[in-house]
This record gives sequence, structure tokens and C-alpha cells, in this order.
Amino acid sequence: MSTGNDSRKKRTWVVPAVLVAVAVLLVGTVIVSALGGTGSTGAAEPSAPAEPAPTRVEGLQLSEAERHDPEDLLAAGPVDAPVTLVVFSDYQCPFCARWSEETLPLMMEHVDAGDLRIEWRDVNVFGPASERAARASYAAARQGAFWEYHDALFEGGHKRSEAQLSEEALTALAEELGLDPDQFSEDMASEQTAEQIATNEQLGLGLGAYSTPMFVLGGQPIVGAQPSPVFQEAFDQALAAAE
Repeated sequence: MSTGNDSRKKRTWVVPAVLVAVAVLLVGTVIVSALGGTGSTGAAEPSAPAEPAPTRVEGLQLSEAERHDPEDLLAAGPVDAPVTLVVFSDYQCPFCARWSEETLPLMMEHVDAGDLRIEWRDVNVFGPASERAARASYAAARQGAFWEYHDALFEGGHKRSEAQLSEEALTALAEELGLDPDQFSEDMASEQTAEQIATNEQLGLGLGAYSTPMFVLGGQPIVGAQPSPVFQEAFDQALAAAE
């Protein structure tokens, strides 16, 4: 009997087995981490975590986020509202769509009460289709229909496909909403619209909004499509501080 040789053979196989097990665990951890985020950077749609928490962003000049421009076509609420919410979004971002469906209506209640101003900024991190949708929403805003158009793009809390964000599809949507299609097309292609979209995008990127959605609520950053209670609590705190 060669028990020594058998023992060495067993040890020889145990070590690779342990390494394989560790590797599998590490890969699984990476995959779970990747699927657990609440923001989008252009990858496939991940799953939301069970109990997400707001993430702070450091080193930002948050005072630059709020404009309080009375001529802002992408804003809702009084210019002098005690609390301002700046939203950095992308029309191909699934989490932005979900937030718009679940939390934006709650925030709009505070807008209607005169306590909140919302300023919308598209950063278009997903590329040309996102930029087209941003130009289209601004063209709709030129006809006083930004929020209606925005809601249609994110209807049901789902983002539209790239094909649904073609120039033809975006113009057809404007017609469905009763907008002047000729004026819409002209505004969508105008230099003024392009400049405004670029300005909003650079503002977001300058503040670090390389993934979406990102928010500045009451001067404090929130990253990702956090649950509605997170925004309600942040709003309550900001309103109390402003009084």
C-alpha cells in the first residue's frame, strides 16, 4: 500500500479545487455587484438592490447646478421656491424612466404647492439617440409641452428603444401630442437647441454625472434611482432648513 502517494495525490487535487471555488465566488460577487446598481452608464439594465441607500458625491461645485432662470423651458415650479431639485437624466436610461414614473409625480406635488422647483438636465451618456431625444424634448418645450413630451418618452416607466428615438419617431410623437410638426422639426434642428442641449450636458458632466440618474436636491447630491422615500426625506429636510 502506498498511502503516502495517495495522500500527495489528494492534496494535489484539493488545491486546484479550492482555487476554482474561490474564483467562482469572486466572479459571482462581481456579477452580483454589477447587477445591483441603481444608475446607468450604457450597459445592460441591472436589477435594483433591495434596500438602496443614497450615495454622496464629493468635490462637486453644487452651487453651479441650480440656475433659477425664469426663462428656463425645462423647469417647473417657482424660481424662488425654497427647495430646488436638479435632475441629470438620459432618455435611454432605464433607471431614469423608472424614477420618472415612480418618484417624479410625488415631487410634482411639491411643485404644485410652491415649495419645490425642478430643473431638468439631459446629459446624454448613451450617445446619439439620447442626444436626439434631448433635442426633441427641448423642441417640445419651445411649444410649452416639455413635461408632456418627457412623460410620453418615459411612459410606463420604460425607456424607448433606439429605433423609437429616431427623428421620424420623435416627430410622430410630437404630432400625437398635438404639437406643430413643422415647428417641432425646425426647433429640433436649430442651432439654439443644439447649444442649449450641449450646455446642459456639460453642466452635468462637469458635476460628475457620468452615470444616470443623478440629482441635486436642496444642495445635496443623490446618485441613482433611489426609492421615493429617500427623496421625500431629503425634500423634508431641505424645506425645514429653508424655513
